[in-house]
Amino acid sequence: MAFDFKKEYKEFYMPKNKPEIVTVPKANYIAVRGKGNPNEEGGAYQQAISVLYAVAYTLRMSYKTDHKIAGFFEYVVPPLEGFWWQENIYGVNYADKDSFNWISVIRLPDFVNQKDFEWAVETATKKKKINCSSAEFVTIDEGLCVQIMHLGAFDDEPATVALMDAYLEQNGYVNDMNMGRLHHEIYLSDARKVAPEKWKTVIRHPIKKL
Repeated sequence: MAFDFKKEYKEFYMPKNKPEIVTVPKANYIAVRGKGNPNEEGGAYQQAISVLYAVAYTLRMSYKTDHKIAGFFEYVVPPLEGFWWQENIYGVNYADKDSFNWISVIRLPDFVNQKDFEWAVETATKKKKINCSSAEFVTIDEGLCVQIMHLGAFDDEPATVALMDAYLEQNGYVNDMNMGRLHHEIYLSDARKVAPEKWKTVIRHPIKKL
């Protein structure tokens, strides 16, 4: 049975539909940075997703190649995630999607190191015939956060975020968002196959104690 991050780390991938506080451990990711409307057909965001999955699946299938990764075990590629912000806006203005900045990521198993990553970028570029040079190997240490499962379209997120903010106020915490700690989403539904009202998205915000 392949290792599945969503099942093994349920506390980080499958929260309830009410706010909860978690301490998220440091982890490595494939990352692509960009700017612009994520819904733009063939735009920068969609191109970034193609790069992420090309590198992720090259690593996932590496055991069938000559490149052997020390400590490798079979695993399910983790879900797509995204960190989002807009210049000079606290929170998120969903009406102005063109002003989004984003870092799209897919988690890496701990056994993948920088050299394995570089091999995967080079191999994916050749085999998939897409330029994967925008992919970065990054380590993210989120630390103390509040999170919740949002059910529904992305444009309906403000009501869910309001629940998180109210929970923080009641429990003596405040949001701690800055350029190093960002609005974070984990996408558990395939938007191409699932109706928007059924989309499941983990929303996570960095926080600190008052």
